[in-house]
Amino acid sequence: MFDTKVIKKHYLIAYRRVRNFLLSDRCREFLIFLFFVFVSTCFWFLQTMNDKYQAVFKIPVRLKDVPKEVVMTSEIPHEVRVKVEDRGTVLLNYMLGRTFFPIVFNFEEYRDKGGHVQIPVADVVRKITSQLNNSTRLVGIRPDTLEFIYSQGEAKKIPVAINGTISAGRQYYVSGTRVSPDSVTVYAPKDLLNSLTVAYTAPFVAKDLTDTMRIHVRLQKLRGVKFIPETADVTVCTDMYSEKTLEIPVVGLNFPSGKLLRTFPSKVQVTFQVGLKDFKAASPEDFFIGVSYEELLENKSDRIVLNIKKQPEYASHVRMNPTAVEYLIEQLPEEAKTDSIDD
Repeated sequence: MFDTKVIKKHYLIAYRRVRNFLLSDRCREFLIFLFFVFVSTCFWFLQTMNDKYQAVFKIPVRLKDVPKEVVMTSEIPHEVRVKVEDRGTVLLNYMLGRTFFPIVFNFEEYRDKGGHVQIPVADVVRKITSQLNNSTRLVGIRPDTLEFIYSQGEAKKIPVAINGTISAGRQYYVSGTRVSPDSVTVYAPKDLLNSLTVAYTAPFVAKDLTDTMRIHVRLQKLRGVKFIPETADVTVCTDMYSEKTLEIPVVGLNFPSGKLLRTFPSKVQVTFQVGLKDFKAASPEDFFIGVSYEELLENKSDRIVLNIKKQPEYASHVRMNPTAVEYLIEQLPEEAKTDSIDD
């Protein structure tokens, strides 16, 4: 435990040292010096504060008496920044001792100006200067234009479209995208409302996807337009590529009666990339390789280059083997013609 006698002894020693120092001539001279420094600082501060300075203050802005049936599609700014000039003492009073009241505008006073209202600068200046001293000069206002846009309840539903950069990772592809909700209600002045046909999401980037991605995004803002809801959920589905090969027959097109196309080989191999979900469903009937009679008449060789006339959307990187075949136009016997006519 602490010895109270020892503590008291050290306390008395410290007390005597401090007292002796404060009563000494050296300390007295130092205190006098500090006093004159303080007085000179006060005079300097008062002299400095009499000079003119500029300062920026924030003043709140309010719009009152908005009817219930009115939908504000572009709000009035919540505050304005005013730049003023005056003596330093006045500006210091603004900073420390004075609170600026909100600038209030009555909706009914501007209702006859249509759905897009721009408040005259004179009205803004008048409401600001009423709170300033007579000696204070108003230098600038930001924003310099106060405006608001509203709708009298006019609305319609429009679809939502994705506005983003989407790409799948290696060996994957984007198999589908969807957005929820797929449509939103839009409020806007009548002239602007008639021109709106789709609501886009805000731009976003989703790269190298290898799995289903869900992202919550805001709708892209438009001046004077309000969307309900203002956000949407975008889902991007991916699938893995696989490779498949099918044998597709070569078919003659526009051949006259009695003539038949024979190719060597009669079928070609078509290899393509397909997602796993469509792998089993892919069949030769989804492809069509045809050679027209007119092409063969113009061809000067005994080989013809093949082209795929039809292929499904799910197939990509489609290639053939072989890409050209030998052909022969066969003349059918008369009996075959007659049989074909009777059939």
